[in-house]
Amino acid sequence: QVQLVESGGGLVQPGGSLRLSCAASGSIFDFRAMGWYRQAPGKERELVARIMDDGSTNYAAAVKGRFTISRDNAKNTVDLQMNSVKPEDTAVYYCSSQIWSSRYSYNTYWGQGTQVTVSS
Repeated sequence: QVQLVESGGGLVQPGGSLRLSCAASGSIFDFRAMGWYRQAPGKERELVARIMDDGSTNYAAAVKGRFTISRDNAKNTVDLQMNSVKPEDTAVYYCSSQIWSSRYSYNTYWGQGTQVTVSS
């Protein structure tokens, strides 16, 4: 079984920076994708950023240019560097990983979530 543990959330002022980290542990063959999602009160969960097994990345339009996703394959971690944060970035942030379980199938895992609050 694979477990994801998120860290780095907290309170930050508008315009500030925050770095989230997600560590994966357990039986891992290879990552198909690792990403960050968020869910704000009254809104559905949305993709923030994702990095695929080929290194390509996807960003939500709302965070593009401000957030950067990165991974460390040796340590099975993925980080989200959040710069120039805005109040609308306030949400619970979830780490999500798609991990190959065989040559043709993968499983999806979710972390417990970490609260990010952008407020003065």
